[in-house]
Amino acid sequence: MSSTGISPQASSTGVVFSSSRLAYAASVKEDEKDTTDAATLAASAPNSAKGSPAVSIHDAERAESTTADDEKALANYLVPALEKGVKNARLKPASRWIQFRVWYNPYRINFTLAFALNMIGILVACLHKFPYAEKHNAALALGNIVASVACRNELFLRYVLYWPIVKAFQKWTPLWMRIFWTGFLQHIGGIHSGCAASGIAWFIFAVVRTFQHHVAKHTPKVVLAWGIVTVVVTVVTMVAAMPWIRAHHHNFFERHHRFAGWASVIFVWIFVCLTDSLDVEGGFTSSGRRLAQTQEFWFALFITVLIAIPWFTIRQVPVEITTPSPRVAVIKFQRGIQQGLLGRISRSATMEYHGFGIISEGVDSGCHYIIAGVQGDWTRGLVSDPPKQLWTREMKFAGLPYLAHLYRRGIAICTGSGIGAVLSTCVQLDNWFLIWIGSDMEKTFGPVLFDMIHRTIPKERYILFDTKKEGRRPDTMKMLKDIYVSFKAEVVLITSNPVGNAELMQGCKENGMHSFGPLWDS
Repeated sequence: MSSTGISPQASSTGVVFSSSRLAYAASVKEDEKDTTDAATLAASAPNSAKGSPAVSIHDAERAESTTADDEKALANYLVPALEKGVKNARLKPASRWIQFRVWYNPYRINFTLAFALNMIGILVACLHKFPYAEKHNAALALGNIVASVACRNELFLRYVLYWPIVKAFQKWTPLWMRIFWTGFLQHIGGIHSGCAASGIAWFIFAVVRTFQHHVAKHTPKVVLAWGIVTVVVTVVTMVAAMPWIRAHHHNFFERHHRFAGWASVIFVWIFVCLTDSLDVEGGFTSSGRRLAQTQEFWFALFITVLIAIPWFTIRQVPVEITTPSPRVAVIKFQRGIQQGLLGRISRSATMEYHGFGIISEGVDSGCHYIIAGVQGDWTRGLVSDPPKQLWTREMKFAGLPYLAHLYRRGIAICTGSGIGAVLSTCVQLDNWFLIWIGSDMEKTFGPVLFDMIHRTIPKERYILFDTKKEGRRPDTMKMLKDIYVSFKAEVVLITSNPVGNAELMQGCKENGMHSFGPLWDS
């Protein structure tokens, strides 16, 4: 390919690849020919947060017709490509303000709010200005833990948060509101970690207060000792979930965060039962009615139920695993799945559950797939020693793509095995555009995905760019801007590696495009 001029070549993917000097002419020419139509579309565009003014039936029909023409033009879109050897079209990094806005995402905002409010509460309690905390410090600790566990519970997230919000706010509400809900739900992990850390802080406060008042209240030594044990176990649970440990010592995280977490629930129950059964003389009473009337009892019960529910849905299921390349395992499961859901799988009933996006043509398709890219020992084992059965949780959890229902139109852009998270969205929803970028893609991922794309997605709704085949990388931001305007998208969903996610989200911020991408513990 030459950087100065390339003859367009038809491609089986439904797109044409070109250098950065080539552009999609069809939609641009349409705009230049009829500025009146462009103004009409701009006024009624779905990505307007202010809402659309009333239009006549004739105007609405013209807008729909023009939108259809724009979509057809995208079938011949010429993908702008970079010069050979160039990895990024960006000449200078994004401004510090843009970098900060991408870094200080809703996850960190949620964490800041949850943690700061609790720290203020502890400070006020230390100054003896918070009477409730003096009497119910353990309840405040357990209340935070309830919120933390709920934010990671499949049942609570899917049916109490995601489903009602999508049903109530999809498409008709102002765009800013849908963007807010997407950011909040995608980054609800900030509440999980913020409330977990706060709960431990309240436990420490409770134990300190118990030691301070143990003489006046005749607190037995067994209660004091058990309070210390409970704090130590919960701290171990929290430390095991630190990002650095999760990234570099995943097995340590799996064992300690899960099993220390279960142990801490047991220790919390014992601590609650001991403290709430104390009488004024320092002895114990066995009144179950008194225990059932305490807040601490019900918080501990809710924690136990939330943790236990997903484990009642685990099943060992048959799977078919194909390995089109040493880098990827394509896992086929029985029964179809709706788009937007993710699944957890493991070789063991209790250990090493890994979450993956689910690919399916729909609930009636009879099967679904998981694409496991080799990233560590566990996924490497799926390629080198593929099992015939895997353990999975039948209760699937909602992920970021589930929120695609909120938008009238959107773009899903992914690299490599990131296709596993978004392909179902573009297959099952006809208002989403797929951009998939990878190296030697068909050889790496096999024919299953390509066959599904060609059968189920019209050629004007997807772009597949093979960097090895083309010998260069695409100008991703220019391509995104072009498709965003032509497809009249409201949002971009990004699934790439951490560096790619950050760069694309910064570029989208600079160009006024709403975007979301997976972040650590999002």
